[in-house]
Amino acid sequence: MRHGKKFNHLSRTSSHRKAMLANMACSLIAHKRINTTVAKAKALRVYAEPLFTKSKVDSTHSRRTVFSYLQNKQAVSELFREIAPKIANRPGGYTRIIRTGYRLGDNAEMCIIELVDFNELYSNTKTKKNRRRSRRKTSAENTNIDNSEDSSVIEENISDTPSSKEENVSDTPSSKEENVSSSKEKKNNPDKIDDIESEEEK
Repeated sequence: MRHGKKFNHLSRTSSHRKAMLANMACSLIAHKRINTTVAKAKALRVYAEPLFTKSKVDSTHSRRTVFSYLQNKQAVSELFREIAPKIANRPGGYTRIIRTGYRLGDNAEMCIIELVDFNELYSNTKTKKNRRRSRRKTSAENTNIDNSEDSSVIEENISDTPSSKEENVSDTPSSKEENVSSSKEKKNNPDKIDDIESEEEK
């Protein structure tokens, strides 16, 4: 007779139920959230949360007690190394059940069971944003200084290098001046011109 047996047997024998809950607890420790039915999630919460409380005291005795339930060395080491420091200040309530609807095959109510401290979306701790304040006055002054330096450099270049037109005018004499100078030479030295013409005829 089942007098006083209030917990859910989950339609399984005692050994089958303990093995299933141990495997689900190991999966929850490894992945931090699992998908299951609401009935199994409630049974897992009752099974796993005392183990999380036991992990707050990192001693050989507590490790052996947790190992007797989970029978998995990797799960025990991860529980005491990663999960225990995060739940150290939480007085119970380490898991959260979020209902996700009903399964298509048998219409069973489904949910997600997860560790509260490993969900960043629902956590109350807000990350502080580092705001950088830029001074507008200093930036404007820097731009004005840069513009004045550029203008001074351009003025220096203009003053140092003469224009191309002035160079052409100063270096090359005009055609009229050349013709006048050649005519003056002919008048002054007629003998030289005769000699040049005779040489050309030869």
